[in-house]
Amino acid sequence: MIASRRTLLTSLAALPLVAAPRFGWARASDAEAEAALDAAFADGPPALAAGVVGREGLIWSGVRGVRRAGHEAKATLEDRWHLGSNTKAMTAAVFGRLVEQGRARWDMPLAEALPGLTIDPAWAETTPEDLMRHRAGLLDAGLLDQAWLIAAHADQRPLPEQRAEFAAEALGSPPAGPVGQFAYANGNYIVLGAVLEALTGQAWEQVMADELYGPLGLASAGFGPPQGEAPWGHRGGVAVNRAGFADNPRALGPAGTAHMSLSDYARFVSAMMGGAPDWLGEATRRHLLTPAAGSPPAYAAGWGVGTAPWAGVGGPGPTITHNGSNTMWFATVLAAPERGLGFIALANDAAAGQRACQTLVQRLAALQSPA
Repeated sequence: MIASRRTLLTSLAALPLVAAPRFGWARASDAEAEAALDAAFADGPPALAAGVVGREGLIWSGVRGVRRAGHEAKATLEDRWHLGSNTKAMTAAVFGRLVEQGRARWDMPLAEALPGLTIDPAWAETTPEDLMRHRAGLLDAGLLDQAWLIAAHADQRPLPEQRAEFAAEALGSPPAGPVGQFAYANGNYIVLGAVLEALTGQAWEQVMADELYGPLGLASAGFGPPQGEAPWGHRGGVAVNRAGFADNPRALGPAGTAHMSLSDYARFVSAMMGGAPDWLGEATRRHLLTPAAGSPPAYAAGWGVGTAPWAGVGGPGPTITHNGSNTMWFATVLAAPERGLGFIALANDAAAGQRACQTLVQRLAALQSPA
């Protein structure tokens, strides 16, 4: 159920390279954006939603399709969508909030952040930042296998206990991967979630509510597959029963189980472009968006980092991007923090959603143009 590293890296490499064919910097007309949405929706997901985002929130938004294949209920702009791995940037931002509050440090060793665990000496210099950037040497292989997924789905223990156990297993032996080199692994963010829980004494879900959902007013935000009147996740066009295995285990939450409405997700993206300085200070925001030096790809704290012709002031500028999928939903975001402009696409199917979301974000970006 966890999205593959190859899919993520291919997508991160592709998204920031969109060219803008026109001059000027006026936003696309609603008609052009609607046409782009129609064209992308033809790629086949049951439902597709999109938005153009500025520092104040949504500039334009649209939605197409049905909540559940074979049923008549239409998807709406108020619906909630599963964000998958786009949760990672939120978990990292919450750690940044703790740094601002003096409850954490960027360079704190994991042994200090997780004092109750026995950690192999090989992790002595590893920090939460290394986890955020997938450069700690932690690999999912041998940790997040099918056996763990099945057992974690059935585990009824408190989630902080489950995450602490995962962190103890992950850090109880030397790194399996190359330290300092990028190796995308969901386990990094499960351990980061355990760090947040150890620092605050609260479950990650409560920390997210206290430090992100509440302060930014994300009233629709929650965890796992949206329930009630909301889109269903689909696999291969077939709706997945929300009472069954409709998401990854809850213990994986910090790596990818958040859901919310398009407008609420746009508020978070706006904040990461500098639209909420009272929530996240400028130095912290920039720190979270700065990739590690070294081997490619350029990956910051839950964000792939690139450049695009339309993204800067008077020329090319930096972009941040990420994809999320639990194999039943797909989410894509591409934003230019320097310009204060971003694009979001959300779908309730993985394969068709990936095609539609990435096509749509590229088309929306192409409607913009450099200053």
